[in-house]
Parts: sequence; C-alpha cells; structure tokens
Amino acid sequence: MSRFASTLVDWQRRHGRKGLPWQASTDPYRVWLSEVMLQQTQVSAVIPYYERFLQRFPTVGALAAASEDEVLQLWSGLGYYARGRNLHAAAQLISKQGFPKTADEIAELPGVGRSTAAAIAAFSFGERAAILDGNVKRVLARHAGIAGFPGDKKVEAKLWALAESLLPKKSIEIYTQALMDLGATVCTKGKPRCDACPVSQACVARKKGLTGSLPAPRPKKAVPSRSTTWLVLRYGGQVLLERRPSPGIWGGLWSFPEANGKDIARDCRNLGYRVSSMRELDEIEHGFTHFRLTIQPVLCEVSELASAVASPGRLWIDLAEAGSAATPAPVKKLLHTFTRRVA
Repeated sequence: MSRFASTLVDWQRRHGRKGLPWQASTDPYRVWLSEVMLQQTQVSAVIPYYERFLQRFPTVGALAAASEDEVLQLWSGLGYYARGRNLHAAAQLISKQGFPKTADEIAELPGVGRSTAAAIAAFSFGERAAILDGNVKRVLARHAGIAGFPGDKKVEAKLWALAESLLPKKSIEIYTQALMDLGATVCTKGKPRCDACPVSQACVARKKGLTGSLPAPRPKKAVPSRSTTWLVLRYGGQVLLERRPSPGIWGGLWSFPEANGKDIARDCRNLGYRVSSMRELDEIEHGFTHFRLTIQPVLCEVSELASAVASPGRLWIDLAEAGSAATPAPVKKLLHTFTRRVA
C-alpha cells in the first residue's frame, strides 16, 4: 500500500465522517441511490431525500414499479432532474437483470459514469477501482501539483492515471471514503485546512503556496441568458400545469404552460380557455449550469372552460395539492407565494 493510501486509511478510521445513513449498508441499491443523489449535491441536502426515497421505495423493485411521475415528485427540489429519470430507468433494468457486480458493468447503467460506478463497486463489492469526482480531482491536483483545469481531457487523463496508481490492495472501501471525506471537509475549494490534512507534508500545492490556484478553475465563458413567459392559469381554486417534454429542461416534471408570443389572451384561447383578467407577477431568475433563465409569470383568471378536462399532458390541480406535485423548484416556489398573494 502506498504511503498516501495508508495514511488516508488511518486518518479515515480516526477522523473521517461516520454515521451517514448510507454508510451502514453494502446493499448495492442503497449505495447506488446515495451515489447518484450525491452527484453535484451536498451531503446535507441529500440526507432527507435519501431517507424519503427509501421509505417510499425500500427496494430496487419498488422503485422500478413506480411511475416516473412518482419518482420525480420525490426528487423535486434536489435539482439535475435527469438523475431522477435515469435512476428510474436503471431500476427497471436492474429489476430484470439483477444488479451488475463490476465497475465496468455498473457504468453501463443510465446516468452512471466511471467515477460513480467505481464508488458503487468499491462500497458494495470491495472492488479495487479508482474514483475521480470533483473533490478527489482537487485533492490529487493539489497533492501532486498537477496544473490546468481538471475538466480538460489531458489534465483529467493525468489525474485518472494518478488515482489508479495510488489505489491500495486492501481496505478499498475505507480509502475511497477517505478521499471523499478529505475533499469535502479538509481540502476544500476555499480556505483548505492544510493544518488538519494527513498528507499535507508531501503536498506540492502547500509547499509552493499554490492551494489557491490549484486546480485551475474552469475557463470563463459568457453565461447566455434566456427568457420565457409562464401562463399561470387559475380557475376557482385550481391552476393548470403542463408536463415538460423529456428529455430537456425539467423533462418529465410539471410546470406552467409557456406563452408563444406577446398575445397572452390568444395563447390562453389556444389552450382552450378564456380569461377575464391578466396581471404580471414578480419575475423569477433561475440559474442552470450553462445559462440563466428569466421567467415572467402572468396570472390569468380563467372565466370559461372550453372542455370539462384538460388535454393530454396537462392537468388542473388544486392549489393545495400543486405544491407537492412533481414540479421544479421555481414552480414550487411560485406556487407557495402565489397561494399567499392571490388566494
């Protein structure tokens, strides 16, 4: 075992995070669920979602048998909704074929990449496989003094080679958790706690005063902006929601219909409804990974329904129930403020 690996294993046993709800089991379903939820999401935010998911879907079979809408409803607010859709699709495959046993096989599941697959294989089956999530990239780049943006293919290849070379021959589960914990709690992006780091003596970034510049940040690009108008149709104590197409932004979730142009009344008629009044609500700013979205909600009071039921892909739902539907965060937030302001 390398000195780096043995030091981390010893440190993890004494100082690593303990008691996280997914650490008590090697059940691949529970490990997989936690690793998918932890992608790009902090532990504190994941814990309540993880616990609710297990209450509702205690087995992979229960998850596979659920509807996509049920899954996305529980996922609502956790973000990166493609993860929820992929989780459901993968559960349906696993329920038929069984859970894959190796990192290479696990990586073939929808929504599971190389690093996530390695973590699942290590924690569930003890496979000697390297992980390289964002936290681990930062740890290794600083410790070895690897310059450049970790998302660059050449830089990433160096980091993968290093991660593979440092793997211990035993205690892979403890070592893998140690890397995760070190990046999350000690070798943080801002103000790393070098005094608490077990491998700081050999860290190139610490020796050369480069912890603030390694790893290099993502090259800056202008963040594009988009805008849309939501039609918040209300009839009595109900609002109209529309299922978003999948794939796409918020795919499979319920949102408000979008206006096609500036003639809001005509857009409402095209949906099959006449409105007696309209007024703009406060704008909503929402950031995605690659762009920012400005949303202008328009409250439209429906005076007449052209049909008794909404067309396929749309539904009228009581305001009291709409907040618990499978909706993206800005829709959920608007529904809460909407019920307070206009009820």
